[in-house]
Amino acid sequence: MNPSLPAFWAVVPAAGVGARMAADRPKQYLQLGGRTILEHSLGCFLDHPSLKGLVVCLAVDDPYWPNLACAGDWRIQRVDGDDERSGSVLNALLHLHAQGADDEDWVLVHDAARPNLSGDDLDKLLSELADDPVGGLLAVPARDTLKRVDKQGRVVETVDRSVIWQAYTPQMFRLGALHRALADSLVADAVITDEASAMEWAGLAPRLIEGRADNVKVTRPEDLEWLQQRWSNRR
Repeated sequence: MNPSLPAFWAVVPAAGVGARMAADRPKQYLQLGGRTILEHSLGCFLDHPSLKGLVVCLAVDDPYWPNLACAGDWRIQRVDGDDERSGSVLNALLHLHAQGADDEDWVLVHDAARPNLSGDDLDKLLSELADDPVGGLLAVPARDTLKRVDKQGRVVETVDRSVIWQAYTPQMFRLGALHRALADSLVADAVITDEASAMEWAGLAPRLIEGRADNVKVTRPEDLEWLQQRWSNRR
């Protein structure tokens, strides 16, 4: 284990159905390079020597997970997912607490449909945030001109892209702080789209760590097609 990198838990919420993919199964179980998207998304963590354990949040009636080779990996624990990402992650954090994890332990939450995370980006995130008082996330600066529109789809203004970043994952926070932020924001019925937004709601300022732009999330068919083409070119 690299002594300069902190040990961490990983949480992968994977209870969604990915309706925009219009596939015959949840998008995390679609094939990419001979394995499912979910297996690739888990693999970067399972290959890391600083991993303490991984929690995957799955639909209660998920019929696909038991057929994956990694389902029998002793480092992976399964918990029930929720209709919302925040609820799934909260279930995972409660499970880690029940297993004896400490409030000060680092937890990395990663999208189930983000299969192209590089080991270098993971190490960079761990290294840069190892002593950070809040934590943070991988992100990419906006590259295109951005427009704000009205309800009719007409441009209201051009947004200064120099201060706009795209939020990626993993997102890395202390277990206790993230647990409190998620639980309190859910009670308040706040709009929470990722772990960083829960921490922001709690009054904290997560740090952005620039990562690779190809750490894409598979949301639409063209995302998967792009990754398939990219991976085929590697061979």
